[in-house]
Amino acid sequence: MKPFDEHRIHQIFEVSVWLKGIHALIECLGGVVLYFATTDAIVSWVNFLTREELNNDPNDFIAGHLWQMASQFSVASKQFYAFYLLSHGLIKLLLVIGLLRNKLWSYPASLAALGAFMAYQLYRYSYTHSAGLLVLTIFDAIVIVLIWHEWRIVRRHDAAEPTRHLG
Repeated sequence: MKPFDEHRIHQIFEVSVWLKGIHALIECLGGVVLYFATTDAIVSWVNFLTREELNNDPNDFIAGHLWQMASQFSVASKQFYAFYLLSHGLIKLLLVIGLLRNKLWSYPASLAALGAFMAYQLYRYSYTHSAGLLVLTIFDAIVIVLIWHEWRIVRRHDAAEPTRHLG
């Protein structure tokens, strides 16, 4: 592969890792907000956001589903989603930091974590049929390929310079 191609792939890798980092921060923030929000506050917030749309079109698919989900949102569900978002976000944030700092441990750890997240997302998709889960899983698959490619390059360079990626 030409050096230009490697450079371009590395740029795409960095952008995808930064996007994962932004997504991780959003998950962390969402988990914290969800943890501290009451179920009544969530229902009120969703009602506020969907009220006008449902008044204009009572059969609106998205607004109707959001309202239905919020009205059935239990404390146990809220706690699960808060924990899931926060733990998922923190794990990804740790891995993103490791990848951006070229820490050798972060490459295989990222591959394993993203693979596990993808398996769970596909499992959830089998129940929810959410297009968002499919898009996220496809993006994760692309990131996995980029991480694998970058890890091969880092290991090759690491063999030439053994002290480069310690720590």
